[in-house]
Amino acid sequence: MEAGEGRLAGKVAIITGAARGQGEAEARLFAAEGAKVVLGDVLEEEVRAVAGEIGDAATALRMDIREPGDWQAAVSAAEAFGPLNVLVNNAAVVHFASIVDTTMDDWERVIGINQTGTFLGIQSVVEPMKRAGGGSIVNVSSIDGLQAKNGIIAYAASKWAIRGMTKVAALELGHHGIRVNSLHPGGIDTLMGNPAKMDNIDEFYRRYPIPRAGRSEEIARLALFLASNESSYSTGSEFVADGGWSAGEFQKFLPTS
Repeated sequence: MEAGEGRLAGKVAIITGAARGQGEAEARLFAAEGAKVVLGDVLEEEVRAVAGEIGDAATALRMDIREPGDWQAAVSAAEAFGPLNVLVNNAAVVHFASIVDTTMDDWERVIGINQTGTFLGIQSVVEPMKRAGGGSIVNVSSIDGLQAKNGIIAYAASKWAIRGMTKVAALELGHHGIRVNSLHPGGIDTLMGNPAKMDNIDEFYRRYPIPRAGRSEEIARLALFLASNESSYSTGSEFVADGGWSAGEFQKFLPTS
């Protein structure tokens, strides 16, 4: 691909949680499509290694998304590349426990990273994106921000919150040319989605329309669409990539064509 080509040519992006999984896939794809990318993650060595492999189009920094100062550093790093016009709020954690077994520390950690971190990200890029003449914010929620499961009270609360925050931000920022959408992955074969690193993870999804786990690259491609000018008339909306999970489960004993 020639310099200056690509679906994100001329764009500068911040991607959080970029050391691995979906964030890493997004960073690699965005750079391949012409963007300059700032990779943020608390896993400093890992995120710097990813940026090093991407090359001159990327820079990395240790970033705790709960800290406003870390957001300021990320914005400064992005504007060193040029006008900042893309943010992917990707970083997140999950905690599995029943309601009664969820401690305040558990709750505050998940809400702090997933919800407060997303809020700070949105807040931090408003003025830079205004200066840039507009931009796109992609807030990574989850299928669990559209429905729910037992055992994920804090995670579901944070991912539902991201939906509402996305809509408020879309309303407030649309007249400034800043679009804000939420992305809702289903079960993805990452360390978060498959913490036991099971080889047979696809078996868990065999009753859904696409009977396998999703891949990080598949979510990255949807994030790419939302970051690009191709989604120029989309804001305040939910974009789902869940293999049909939200459609329901396929029952073999029922008639089918």
